[in-house]
Amino acid sequence: MNVVLIGATGATGKELLQLLLQDPQVETVVALVRRPLNIQHKKLQIEIIQFDEPESWKHLVQGNVAFSCLGTTLKDAGSKEAQFKVDFEYQYAFAKAASANNIPTFALISAGMANTKSLIFYSRMKGQLESAITELKFSSLIIFRPGLLLRPNSHRLGERWTVTILETFNKIGLLKKMTPLPVQDLARLMLIYGKTPPAGITILESSRIIRESIAARAT
Repeated sequence: MNVVLIGATGATGKELLQLLLQDPQVETVVALVRRPLNIQHKKLQIEIIQFDEPESWKHLVQGNVAFSCLGTTLKDAGSKEAQFKVDFEYQYAFAKAASANNIPTFALISAGMANTKSLIFYSRMKGQLESAITELKFSSLIIFRPGLLLRPNSHRLGERWTVTILETFNKIGLLKKMTPLPVQDLARLMLIYGKTPPAGITILESSRIIRESIAARAT
């Protein structure tokens, strides 16, 4: 399996990259990044690119599987326009390059409430991205819609409070569909689907991701 990946500096992308490099079925990994990675591996090819200039990097999008783990927050981006550029434009450009270069399998991290008609900007943006990528007609398109993700050593106060509240409800059997998911589990599931991609479009909602992640963890 030859892989191309964006989002390797993010929480889930970091975990996925490590799993890819450790997996004997993976021969090469091309990581398209905006800044250098502090990692070296015989399988790994790091390409520092400008996402705003797809014509300069689209030829690098080659392989059997493309993983899109890119994303940012409104706070980090600074504006809705800047967040849209990262979360929609960059990822769609990556997907277009993958389709043009005949990569059969595309795996995308979306969001649990993705919906093109949502009144919430983030959810609507994610829904629009899903819809646009669906039109590219990959042999296998796998869309992951996780809920709250647990990142190692997160310093975001709001994130930590939300996790604490959800875990409290989960202990008494409530809000099970909103159980926080460790990014390691999501990355592991992405690798599993990348290695055995189902034909057509597969959308994994949060509850299914959690259920299959628990099963994968037990094997």
